[in-house]
Amino acid sequence: MIIAARRAFAGAVAMTALLTMTGCSHAPDFNILGSYFPAWLLCIAVGIVLTSLVYWGLQRAHLEREVQPSILVYPCMAALLAFTLWLLLFSR
Repeated sequence: MIIAARRAFAGAVAMTALLTMTGCSHAPDFNILGSYFPAWLLCIAVGIVLTSLVYWGLQRAHLEREVQPSILVYPCMAALLAFTLWLLLFSR
């Protein structure tokens, strides 16, 4: 009796897991020259480029000394921009 209940519970857990994974059927990717690149890789690259542009703009305005500690601020800014791009472009 206990073994049958455990099997039924394990089956219910497995079915629940399978039903919740139906949203994972399509991965956002891009076909670039015949090779598929994940979309998050593009978001990271664009986030780094945008952070470089912000750094360049701060240097031109002579404000780069105001950003302290820069070793923490710029990677966090790149991550923020990458995550924001991901949410704006790929959230359904």
